[in-house]
Amino acid sequence: MSKTANQPDFETSIGPWLGRTVKLVDYHLQEAFDTHNIDLTKEQMIVLKKLQEQDGVNQNELASLTFRDKSSLARLLTKMESKKYIVRVQSTEDKRNKGVFITPEGVEVFDRTRPVIQNVIDIMEDGMAADHKQLMIENLKKIQSNFKTSIELK
Repeated sequence: MSKTANQPDFETSIGPWLGRTVKLVDYHLQEAFDTHNIDLTKEQMIVLKKLQEQDGVNQNELASLTFRDKSSLARLLTKMESKKYIVRVQSTEDKRNKGVFITPEGVEVFDRTRPVIQNVIDIMEDGMAADHKQLMIENLKKIQSNFKTSIELK
């Protein structure tokens, strides 16, 4: 039996293509933020988006919503507090819980990202038919579901 027979063929699997694409999107999004003098990272933008949807969410819940571990989220929130984008408020019922709230500065910077993000989306989806886009979204959801199911089975 050949040595390569048992080796996975990464180039024909979905994984590397997803990884490269995510890196490209991240790079172009950060470049666009920098070009427009928006002092924000993708991770900070995701937090602001979640807070726009659900302001005052507790820090543990926010970690789950943003797919981050609690300690990395805490570091991220500390940076965002120093930029005055968010505030953390200790719960009166449970001193261990802190609610995270978007500030007016956070709303302003998030609003400035909207046209920048739309431009990145337009570049990313250029020449892609609507039915192909929908099929890609369905396939990506299936991949996410597969991973969720495999974690639940453990």
